[in-house]
Amino acid sequence: MDWFTNSKTAEIKKLITQLADVTKRDNAARELLKLGADAIPVLIETLHSESDNWVLPCQHLLARIPSASPQLIKSLETAHPLVRGRVAEIFSISKDKNAIPALLEALNGEFYTVRSRSAIALGYIGDTQAIPHLLTLLKDKEDEVRISACIALGLFKDPNTFEKIADVLLDDPKIEVRQAAAKALGDTKHPDAIQYLMEALRDSFWWFEREDIVKDLLNAIENMGEAVVEPLIEALTDKEKTVRKYSAMMLGNLKDARAIEELGMTLYDLHDEVSLVAAESLAQIGESAIPVLSEALTHPEVGVREHAVYGLGKIQNESVIPFLIEMLKDNDRLVQKQAILSLGNFKNELALSALKEVASNRSDREFHNLAKSILENQK
Repeated sequence: MDWFTNSKTAEIKKLITQLADVTKRDNAARELLKLGADAIPVLIETLHSESDNWVLPCQHLLARIPSASPQLIKSLETAHPLVRGRVAEIFSISKDKNAIPALLEALNGEFYTVRSRSAIALGYIGDTQAIPHLLTLLKDKEDEVRISACIALGLFKDPNTFEKIADVLLDDPKIEVRQAAAKALGDTKHPDAIQYLMEALRDSFWWFEREDIVKDLLNAIENMGEAVVEPLIEALTDKEKTVRKYSAMMLGNLKDARAIEELGMTLYDLHDEVSLVAAESLAQIGESAIPVLSEALTHPEVGVREHAVYGLGKIQNESVIPFLIEMLKDNDRLVQKQAILSLGNFKNELALSALKEVASNRSDREFHNLAKSILENQK
C-alpha cells in the first residue's frame, strides 16, 4: 500500500507510531482494535521493526484480533524468519489452535529461532498432539531449541515426558539447557519429577565450581514443596558433602518440622560448612528446633557448639537468651564471641544486661569493643 495515497494506511501507521509513546499508547491501541481487519496488514508489516516499543504492542494487538489468524498463519509459513519468529510469539499469547498445523510444520524449519518460538507457542496452546514433536526437539542441534522444547514440554505437566526431559537434565552438554530442564520439571510440581531432580543434585556437573548455576536446580527441587521433604532428609546422609549441604539448606527453606531430628544429626557433620548450614536451617524452622540446638551446646567439638549458638541466636525467641548467656562462659573464645554476636540479635533487658557486663570488662579488649559496638548500634 502507498503511504501517501492511502489515507487509512497512513492513519494506521500514525497510530502505530504512537504505541511507542506511553502517554498515547492506550488510546492508539483502542483505535487500532476498532479498525480491526484493516489494521492487520500494517500491524504484521511492523513486525519487521527493530524496536520493541512497536513490535511488542503490535504482537499483543494482533493476538486480540481474531480475524488476524489466517494472515498470521500465512506469515508463519512464508514471511522473513524474523517475522515468523514474532508471529509464533503471537500464538503463544493468543493460544490459537488454528495455528497448530503451521506451528508443527515450523518445528521442522531451517531457522532455529522459528523452531524455538514455535515450540514455546505449542506449549502454551497445550494441545497434546504436539508432545511427540516437542520430544524430538530435545535432541535438536541448537541449544535455544532444546531449551524451548524443555519449557514447552514442562507446560504440559505430563509424567510420560519426564524421563525424556530428565535425559536432558542429566546428559545435555550445555548447562543452560540443563537449567531449562530443571525448571521445566520443577514447575510441574508433580511428585513423579522428584526422582530426576534428586538424581541431578547428586551429579557434580551441577554444582562443582557452579555455585550460581546450581541455584536453578535447587529452586526446582524446592518448588516441589512438602513432597520433596522426605527425599531431602534421606539425602542428608549422602556420601558427598555438597549434596548434604544443599539438602540441609533446602529443608531450612521449606521450614518443615519433619526435618528437625535429621537436621539435628547433620549439625554434628564432620564438615564445618555442612554443620553450619544445618544450624541455619534449624533456625529457619524456628522455635520447635530450640531443643535440638540447645542439646548441641555441650558437644565436645568447638565448631558444633559455635554453630548451635549461631542457630539459637537466629531464632527470634527470648527463651534462647539464657542459653546464650551461659555460653559466654564457654572455654573457647570462638563460642564466646558467637554468643556475644547472638545476644546482639535481642533488645530485651536480659540480653542487654549481659552485653553491658561484657562491655564493662576492659581487660578483654576484643570482647569489650565488640559488645560496646553492638550496644551502640542498638541505640
